[in-house]
Amino acid sequence: MSERGPLPADVADLLSAVLESLDIPLPSPEDGDARAHCRLLHLRASDVRVALGALLAHPEYPDLRADAAYIRKGTAKLPVTYTPFVSCRTGETG
Repeated sequence: MSERGPLPADVADLLSAVLESLDIPLPSPEDGDARAHCRLLHLRASDVRVALGALLAHPEYPDLRADAAYIRKGTAKLPVTYTPFVSCRTGETG
């Protein structure tokens, strides 16, 4: 059995970009926040899908850092604009 090593840096970078993009806070119960949350998640997931689809379509020339940068650029263009949920019990967001 071979030993597991750490993820290659470019793989970890890509996975971090995916997680950062899709890990958005839950919406508050206010009108419109749930819809804005769903819309944002849909748009960000579309960017991730495009990046991963391109990577899989061209496996002979992977550039994971460029794919991570593409995802991060898309995430920056789509910030959270709704009010996040705040727990009245813990005071934590999301």
